[in-house]
Amino acid sequence: MSFIKNVFAVIVGFILLTIIGIVIVVAMVSSGKEDETSSLKDNSVLKITLDNEIVERESDKLFSGLLDPRGASSKIGLLELKKAIQEATTNDKIKGIYIEFKFATAGIATWKELRDELVEFKKSGKFVVTYGEMYTEAAYYLASVADEIYLPESGMLEFNGIGVNMMYFKNLLSKIGVKTEVFRVGKYKSAIEPLVNDHMSDADREQVHLYINSLYSVMLEDIAVSRNIPLETLKNISDSMLVRNARDARELGLISHEAYFDQLILSIKSKLKLEDETEINFISYKKLIQFNKDKIAVSTEPHIAVLFANGEIQSGKGDGEVIGSETICADLRKLREDENVKAIVLRINSPGGSALASDIIWREIILTREVKPVIASMANVAASGGYYIAMACDTIVASPATITGSIGVFGLLMNTEDLLNNKLGINTDSEKTGLYSDIGSLTRPVTDGERAIIQNEVNSIYATFIQKAALGRHTTVEEIEEKASGRVWAGKDAKVNNLIDVFGGMNTAIGIAAKRAKLADGYKLVYYPEQKNQAWIEFFNSFSGEEDAKMKTFGAYYAQFKTLQSLPKYQGVQARIPYFMDIK
Repeated sequence: MSFIKNVFAVIVGFILLTIIGIVIVVAMVSSGKEDETSSLKDNSVLKITLDNEIVERESDKLFSGLLDPRGASSKIGLLELKKAIQEATTNDKIKGIYIEFKFATAGIATWKELRDELVEFKKSGKFVVTYGEMYTEAAYYLASVADEIYLPESGMLEFNGIGVNMMYFKNLLSKIGVKTEVFRVGKYKSAIEPLVNDHMSDADREQVHLYINSLYSVMLEDIAVSRNIPLETLKNISDSMLVRNARDARELGLISHEAYFDQLILSIKSKLKLEDETEINFISYKKLIQFNKDKIAVSTEPHIAVLFANGEIQSGKGDGEVIGSETICADLRKLREDENVKAIVLRINSPGGSALASDIIWREIILTREVKPVIASMANVAASGGYYIAMACDTIVASPATITGSIGVFGLLMNTEDLLNNKLGINTDSEKTGLYSDIGSLTRPVTDGERAIIQNEVNSIYATFIQKAALGRHTTVEEIEEKASGRVWAGKDAKVNNLIDVFGGMNTAIGIAAKRAKLADGYKLVYYPEQKNQAWIEFFNSFSGEEDAKMKTFGAYYAQFKTLQSLPKYQGVQARIPYFMDIK
């Protein structure tokens, strides 16, 4: 026993020394980075490489540089990109922005918010140039704002419209012996259709057709202004797929230069008045933010709080990828009681989730707005449960490209009796005290009585949703019902239908919050949840590699895999939009 204790002590000591050593190395690396950024050179150019998914904000990953030196697994934060662009706008040492495209992914509303930031940057008189070997439709939407767009002779540019691909699992479930029982309210509530249909319903096709055309019109209208091309001409180029190669793109005015990377570098040097042999002083967005760290506000001074609500809505605790009602309600109470918080911007990026959890969060927002202004800022998606929590706020701000609405609910039960008995050879039996004691059982069909009870409950929750939506939008239940029935809207159409108040991104929402709180210019911003002690979680989680392995295994179908994997979480009545929408 003594020997085992000694061995255990040695192991623990070794682990602690290893961790302390890593912390020291990280501190040294960080110190080196600070020295590098503290001497920002004149005539510098902000370089933004878009090579990964763009998310709302980056997590605090202290160890990511050591465990993944290439930084390939690091997602790009929209918040961090915008901060860097804003700093570049006012910093006299930054002369322009160079954006390099390498297959980044993001929702259209994210691209638009980043694009709008670049539009503001260009007002400073500084240049924006882009280069990519291949521009996707969404990437080109962002690139189109640039003064100069470079594409090599052999490069590609996609400009043929957008589409939505859906996957349907009805036949898969049937093959494995699972039967589904659906309870829903709303003609357009299509979130459940992938489990019960093998194709898109007429109602879903109708709403999808409307919102993808609205989204694309937002893109085309912005491109038309930036490239000085008539809107009808752009529509014809897209519908006829007239862009087949780089030459087509240049001749049609979509790009400025059919040229290679070295030619782009010469152009930037010319703008900076540099000799050919002189290196360009590029600075990354992360380093520029670090250079600007002295301007970061702290929670101990008066400020506007920006609270991120990102992911599916569930009961219990949450994190950066799940909105847990327990966690976000605690955050709201903390901000409500903090005298230094003068207003709150609730940044929502959510397809919805649990109707119960959404209602609990709704109540906490109502209590908070009685004390201080609460402004909703919708990101890519704020629909169903995401809209439920937004409608509790004083004002709803959304992009014309935000996917929102979907005021409707559904319930789902699965009968696995055939799977267990006939496919796996597992038999089940039960005993109960009352007729409905085992309502919701997964091992038998639903009875008529149970079906009536569950449908009545779904109807009741939908009625509550409608009533609270009418209260939040200052209108009648009848008016809301016309826009509801689970229908999904693009932000462009949601404003016409009085589901949102103002077009804009987070900056617009912050401006409204400051005005409501009667704050003078120079007010501070603090982002919540505050990112503290995340490094240790990141450090230990990084060793499992479980999620990376799944991504490699399922490849392009990883999102659909996650859809099936998350089904056990769909307990109770749900308020969410379709499981997976692949917009291309």
